[in-house]
Amino acid sequence: MDNPNYRSGFVAIVGRPNVGKSTFLNRVVGQKIAIMSDKAQTTRNKIQGVYTTKDAQIVFIDTPGIHKPQNKLGDFMMASALSALKEVDAVLFMVNATERRGAGDNFIIDQLKNVHKPIYLLINKIDEISPDDIMAIIEQYKNALQFKDVYPISALQGNNVPELIDALTKELPTGPQYYPADQVTDHPERFVISELIREKVLQLTRQEIPHSTAVYVENIKNDRDILHIQATIIVERDGQKAIVIGKGGSMLKKIGTLARKDIEHMMGNKVFLELWVKIEPRWRDKANLLNSYGYSKKDEM
Repeated sequence: MDNPNYRSGFVAIVGRPNVGKSTFLNRVVGQKIAIMSDKAQTTRNKIQGVYTTKDAQIVFIDTPGIHKPQNKLGDFMMASALSALKEVDAVLFMVNATERRGAGDNFIIDQLKNVHKPIYLLINKIDEISPDDIMAIIEQYKNALQFKDVYPISALQGNNVPELIDALTKELPTGPQYYPADQVTDHPERFVISELIREKVLQLTRQEIPHSTAVYVENIKNDRDILHIQATIIVERDGQKAIVIGKGGSMLKKIGTLARKDIEHMMGNKVFLELWVKIEPRWRDKANLLNSYGYSKKDEM
């Protein structure tokens, strides 16, 4: 690289479920690579988003929300989140401005005490509170850790995000550009497609369905500039399958229509999407199925 002062590095984003980590990542890279919903534990894998300028490249690692595991999938998500702390140059600890500091935040703080890299406190969702409340929120956290700095932000609206990026860039070491300038994630297309489909299931269903669902992309074929994608939605019980299919296939059709639009936008191609629904009882507690659906032990390292 021609620029000897080029800066690059890895930055982990950690926090409780549903504090806005994926919204922040999508905001920074400028397009959707991490799925979003109002359901906790939406993110299950570490997702890398790549932010590149002429002077720097920051690889952000969006982690699953740290929570108490209830099954093997939960164990995987927890290990995935905590492992990200071992491989980064800085950590962004994100909290929700609309909620008081709780046991989940305290657990994360305890984990961060073993991290010897700069830690930034991000107070997200400031668009939902009065500016007068921000100092009181900072008071809840200021003595918990030695933070490099504190940034009240709105990941949704972008408040103070450019200032945070500038600060991170100045702190990163000089180094190479790890990814091409036009690459925004390290995940293969199959992963992103499966996540976009799963996002629609999360958005359109309720109760236990979102947490019981996985998506596996069976096949992708390019035929005359149309991408033919075949994917299977995995559920755990007959009743869940009936809900995901819907009366006369109506729910499955709605999931497919919304997912297809997002996939077309991402791929820049026309898409023909075929979806099936399959029952795999208790798949979240079966190591071989977790591995098949992309929740691999190697991602914990």
